[in-house]
Amino acid sequence: MNRKLNIANVITASRVVFATIILFGDAFSTRFYIFYLLGVFTDMIDGTIARKLNMKSSFGSKLDSIADGVFVVAVLISIASDLYVPIWIWVWIVIVACIKIINLISSLLLFHRLVPMHTTMNKVTGGLLFLLPFGVGRGSWQASAIVIIVIGLVATFAAIQEGHYIRTGRAVE
Repeated sequence: MNRKLNIANVITASRVVFATIILFGDAFSTRFYIFYLLGVFTDMIDGTIARKLNMKSSFGSKLDSIADGVFVVAVLISIASDLYVPIWIWVWIVIVACIKIINLISSLLLFHRLVPMHTTMNKVTGGLLFLLPFGVGRGSWQASAIVIIVIGLVATFAAIQEGHYIRTGRAVE
């Protein structure tokens, strides 16, 4: 079988490699920031390349969501290992993750498939998460807490909005 290599999916999958390198390195080091920025760059270009080269696929969309999740978790674990993170923040993260999992289950039950949600608020959350390593760890705990609370509020709203869109049939793909 002669299948054309989907370069956009390769770029997306590289984000998982970068996440692994981040996970096993020191947070806030030069190496961390290099692979962090490479991961963010791949997230920014993979969809554009898929569209330009006519390589968009359902698999690529799902792979992108999985790669995003792996990347965010790896970065959060790396940062958290270098910072004091109070339990209430961990609880909040788990609650948002549970909402996202419920949303995925809802999409499976309602549409018989996973519906990746690329809503504006999810993109805003992604943008704020991109800034997270630059906004924490260098200053006081209070300054880091403000950054984390703002991101947490936006992420919570985005997760709830995503669930609303799925359950009202306004799922965006």
